[in-house]
Amino acid sequence: MIQAMTAMFSYSFMVRALIVGVLVSVSAALLGVSLVLKRYSMIGDGLSHVGFGALSIAAVTGMAELAVAIPVVVIAAVLLLRISENAHIKGDGAIALISTGSLALGVMVISTTTGVNTDIMNYLFGSILAMSGPDAALSLVLSAAVLILFLLFYNRMFAVTFDEGFARATGSPAGSYNTLLACLTAVIIVLGMRMMGALLISSLIIFPPLTAMRLCKTFKGTVICSGMLSAVCFIIGMFISFFFSTPTGASVVAVNIAAFAVFSLIAHIKTLK
Repeated sequence: MIQAMTAMFSYSFMVRALIVGVLVSVSAALLGVSLVLKRYSMIGDGLSHVGFGALSIAAVTGMAELAVAIPVVVIAAVLLLRISENAHIKGDGAIALISTGSLALGVMVISTTTGVNTDIMNYLFGSILAMSGPDAALSLVLSAAVLILFLLFYNRMFAVTFDEGFARATGSPAGSYNTLLACLTAVIIVLGMRMMGALLISSLIIFPPLTAMRLCKTFKGTVICSGMLSAVCFIIGMFISFFFSTPTGASVVAVNIAAFAVFSLIAHIKTLK
């Protein structure tokens, strides 16, 4: 086992993927607590489809993928927030509207230019080989920035998560903090897509908070447990992926499912006592 782990860390791309993946996973889990509690957890799924469309356009035009995808997905996040506030189009409808349109655009762009090949599979399901050194450095900086901003505005995030109406009544710019939450989520979605893929990245936002909520009853406890759980599940998923040659994204999701089942079982046992 030790020899196998040594062999794993001898590959630079595995080390890059592990470091970036842990940071992105923790960031996604922390943001996910607020998103899940606000019943807006599927925003990750919608934004990942927007990211797929942006990455597809960047790929066929030869532009830097992250440089194109991050601004596009951030704009989509703000637009999604504005559309969902419309009386005629609420959250789930807005997400479906933007996500399906972006996914269709991405597939059309790739299929009409280079054909549907392994690239589209990497975008949809992720690939640790897709992360270069410069991408990893940029991802480290951006994910660290997301973590710092979340911690700086932790109290404000708490306020708009549990009682947005009261926060507005006390003069707090709740709309600005909602926009910040959406933008931070957009950045993390793009960074995580390279490893998890457009179809699986939202799992990093949804599973850890829901799992932590099985046992944790406070916001702070849920945030801490969710972040730690997400990091552990990602590391285990990476090990499984390397040792058994399984897709990274699917392996991480499988570990998260197992963790959710274990936490749910423990919570059920506690209720019987």
